[in-house]
Amino acid sequence: MNAQFATAVAIGNPLGLVEQCIARIPATVGANLGILYLTEPAAPVFPELVHALAKHTGIEAWVGGVGLGICSAEDEVFDQPAAAAMTAVLPPEGFRVFSATDDPGSELPRRHAAWIEASQPVLALVHADPRCPDLAKTAIDVATASGAFLVGGLVSHRCASPLLGRTPGREDGLGGNGVAGLMLAPGISVATGLTQGCMPIGPVHRIDEARDNVVMVIDGRPALAVFTEDIGPGIASDLRRVGGLIFAGLPVPGSDTGDYLVRNLMAIDPGRGWLVLGAEVAAGDAILFCRRDPESARRDMVRMVSQLAGRLSAPPKAGIYVSCVARGAALFGEAGVETALIRESLGEFPLIGFFANGEISRDRLYGHTGVLTLFT
Repeated sequence: MNAQFATAVAIGNPLGLVEQCIARIPATVGANLGILYLTEPAAPVFPELVHALAKHTGIEAWVGGVGLGICSAEDEVFDQPAAAAMTAVLPPEGFRVFSATDDPGSELPRRHAAWIEASQPVLALVHADPRCPDLAKTAIDVATASGAFLVGGLVSHRCASPLLGRTPGREDGLGGNGVAGLMLAPGISVATGLTQGCMPIGPVHRIDEARDNVVMVIDGRPALAVFTEDIGPGIASDLRRVGGLIFAGLPVPGSDTGDYLVRNLMAIDPGRGWLVLGAEVAAGDAILFCRRDPESARRDMVRMVSQLAGRLSAPPKAGIYVSCVARGAALFGEAGVETALIRESLGEFPLIGFFANGEISRDRLYGHTGVLTLFT
């Protein structure tokens, strides 16, 4: 694939974002795809920015959304108006953009059946509105309908229309309460990796008794007894310290890499020895407990990037990075740690992304992770 990529980042007054983006992103000859991320304070100018960028670049196909923050190779912005844009020159038949839909299982085949059948897409960059009724099912529906490996994340829940999926003929392509994105055919070479931010602190256990999201018995013992044994006496002596530090991990069945989905501990019932999770579980499910730890997260980030570097025969042409909003400076103590580690191993290349309240990889919804996708 002979692809060219360009990026622009604009930070400051919302009224000036449009002018900054247009001034900083070149109108590349042949560019036919745009990716755009905004912070929540910049959301009011989302329609205007999409329209202006489409007019300036001549690109009709745009994807992206309003994140809880944005990032680029040099910047990490949360609480001020900011936008990060990328343009690309791709083979016209190498991709398809789909607009926001709350029924991807039906909508993707209806609109793109012929292209999906002919192209057999290998990867889809997806952005989902967290207000979508069943996010886990939606991710599976997109993966099933497209046949693609998914990457992406959840956008802002505080905007009426946080999703961008602009196709030729649509005025702005903004929408909400669903999922929108981009499907890529095999001719566009990509590589992706996932890094965890919460590390296991004990063995994998078996849930023996549970109701909805309440875990009562683990390994034949009260759930809380197993939990306090794993977290150790220092934290167990004051369970108020658990919030934001200790989480439940739900191992992915059949994973050969020990993959797991991190879910919040919503409540603890000391009287009955029960745990309340941020996910429904059932008897027979596996569970482990994990700790949010910046040093372990840094080591796992280095592992992911190093593994990706080992798979490449040349420097990446561009990248999209989706990171959990609980990572970034909130985890590492300073801004830009993740993108610095990416550049350390992979060098300088066009890179943009956003901070999410849930990350998507394969066909699953993760938490406290980072998902890096490279155009190679």
